[in-house]
Amino acid sequence: MRHMDRRKFVTGAAGTVAGVVAPVAVAGDAACAPRGTGVQGRPGGPRDVVRRELRGMWVATVENIDWPSKPGLPAAEQRAGLIAYLDEAVARRLNAVILQVRPSADALWPSPYEPWAQYLTGVQGKDPGWDPLGTAVQEAHDRGLELHAWFNPYRVANHTDPSRLSAGHPARLHPEWVLPYGGKLYYNPGLPEVRAFVQDAMLDAVRRYDIDAVHWDDYFYPYPVAGQTFADGAAYAKHGAGFPDRAAWRRSNTDKLVREMSERIKALKPGVRFGISPFGVWRNASADPLGSRTEAGVQTYDDLYADTRGWVKKGWIDHVCPQLYWHIGFAPADYAVLVPWWDDVVRGTGVDLFIGEALYKSGDPAQPAAWQDPAELSRHIDFAAGYDQVRGHAYFSGKSVVTDRIGAMDRVVADHYRSRARPPR
Repeated sequence: MRHMDRRKFVTGAAGTVAGVVAPVAVAGDAACAPRGTGVQGRPGGPRDVVRRELRGMWVATVENIDWPSKPGLPAAEQRAGLIAYLDEAVARRLNAVILQVRPSADALWPSPYEPWAQYLTGVQGKDPGWDPLGTAVQEAHDRGLELHAWFNPYRVANHTDPSRLSAGHPARLHPEWVLPYGGKLYYNPGLPEVRAFVQDAMLDAVRRYDIDAVHWDDYFYPYPVAGQTFADGAAYAKHGAGFPDRAAWRRSNTDKLVREMSERIKALKPGVRFGISPFGVWRNASADPLGSRTEAGVQTYDDLYADTRGWVKKGWIDHVCPQLYWHIGFAPADYAVLVPWWDDVVRGTGVDLFIGEALYKSGDPAQPAAWQDPAELSRHIDFAAGYDQVRGHAYFSGKSVVTDRIGAMDRVVADHYRSRARPPR
């Protein structure tokens, strides 16, 4: 499944419910709440246009979702396409670009650990003749933008044939590191040598370039696929002693990846921030009283073995950007329920809260009626302004920012981004 499809899948995951209940928040009431008054009993300070806030845009490279537009373009054309996205960010008064630089155990820089990404030339391991990450950092900073380097820790390939990987690919040199699942290849998160290797590979970019942040999205253990088993039994037998069950062991493995990466980033470059953009539901309240009043079919804690709430509470990350890809009033996972839940989670932790926004749904005829309204996203920004822990928003993805199918991004900019703002530090 392509990355864009995974972003679409989150809606399906949230909509997989045992029984749909009425939305907790009334969409009209929430959308009409005056700025700064807060909603659902949460006081919020006035939304000051000079306040620091993140205004981010994801640019996905896996499967050429956003950039490059297709593999094999000349280097000059690739470079021009990348710069066009940076210029678009400036024109929209955004201040951060989240560029996917390690989409599938590969690299958009000359890495000594992994091959060049196939999405550049069409051939994994082939030198594109320029340095996309180095160029992105320099050109972003020249435009007053932050450059967040977006890495995927464990995905190896969107197929299950190791022979299709480049000859020197680490997954071919270490076949014992790799597991097929759901039509893809993954590094096994239960192996300590895998955790060390993927950290080394990502930290190479931190060491080489003046990036502003390390960014991970929602991929840890893979999303569950009906009828399939993630075959990590041998690793569990070897490394799982002392855990009550495999689920607890898997969560510990993901915890170790996050904690170790956080510690290593701070030791290497203390000024580089570490942020994660998880699926928007940690746990439903029906599974845990600390969870959100949602009925999502996927919960990160239980299904992805990712304790996203715990990472915030333990201070292992500098910011969290949950993918709240649902409209106000969507009963299984209501935007108006999840924003205040995350606001409470980060309060007092020092972790910045940004909200991931589903711009790609605006105007998509396959989406519910709310997404056919160009004002839906602007209402999101207004609603979130009533929660003082929300420090900005990020939009998926770059192509949708550019094409802006029904003018939803135009509306956000006109309503909320009338002047430029600096991102939080």
